[in-house]
Amino acid sequence: MQNILIVEDEKRVADLLKKGLEENGYKTLVAYDGAMGLRLFQTDSFQLVISDIILPKMDGFELCKEIRRINDKVPVLMLTALGFTDDKLDGFDAGADDYMTKPFDFRELIARVKVLLKRDIGKTAAPPEQTGYADLSINLNLQEVRRQGRVIKLSPKEYNLLVYMVENAERVISRMEISEKVWNTHFDTGTNFIDVYINYLRKKIDRDFDTKLIHTKPGVGFILIEKP
Repeated sequence: MQNILIVEDEKRVADLLKKGLEENGYKTLVAYDGAMGLRLFQTDSFQLVISDIILPKMDGFELCKEIRRINDKVPVLMLTALGFTDDKLDGFDAGADDYMTKPFDFRELIARVKVLLKRDIGKTAAPPEQTGYADLSINLNLQEVRRQGRVIKLSPKEYNLLVYMVENAERVISRMEISEKVWNTHFDTGTNFIDVYINYLRKKIDRDFDTKLIHTKPGVGFILIEKP
């Protein structure tokens, strides 16, 4: 039985999550503050963490960072009343895998839980060590990006986005596809966090080079293609 850690200080919401998840066949433990959540994570084995952001003693962003220091594989779903783009960016930068705002549809929550728990199933083939496009190269083992031999430092989200664009070079990728395939989230038309990350990536990948690789197709999405 898959074990899920719920970190939520509002008892009504915590009870709702616990009851609904257990009715769907999951085992759960509940923590009512961030520090307690971290202690439980350190002492038990979990396949998923669902955490609020505004928590006593340690907020959800800091908790997520601590979880990532301990284990960078366990998926983290941020569940919060905050819905602004900056809050989502902060959550993803902290290491979160998905983000839902309250109030939420429990059927959607269960669907996202299933996606997060199954995302690594079936990945048995040895991954390639190197990929790239044009004068851009990526060492997948070291997660090191170079352009014309120059090392380019990226955040984890920027790196994952770039790898996906390289793997789908010369093909237009929609915002919805990026949201679902790169970060296992559901695209929210009310925010522009994908455009924000594209701009971050463009500044690092293209700004200092004559040939631009990342291009916008207005109303459609983005494409990685070599153009002067």
